Amino acid sequence: MPKMKSHRGAAKRFRRTGSGKITHGRAYHSHILTKKSTKRKRGLRTVKVMHASDAARISELIP
Repeated sequence: MPKMKSHRGAAKRFRRTGSGKITHGRAYHSHILTKKSTKRKRGLRTVKVMHASDAARISELIP
């Protein structure tokens, strides 16, 4: 049986933690940053743990 291939688009956007949870970066931090406050931009830098219902879909894409 051939190896399972991960979905390359999903592999670049999501990471799996040591405990198996899925993390992702936040949106709205790539451009038009001058009008956003420093506090808002600082919050967008952090990674977030994905909700369990969404993580079930993504875990199929990144085995």
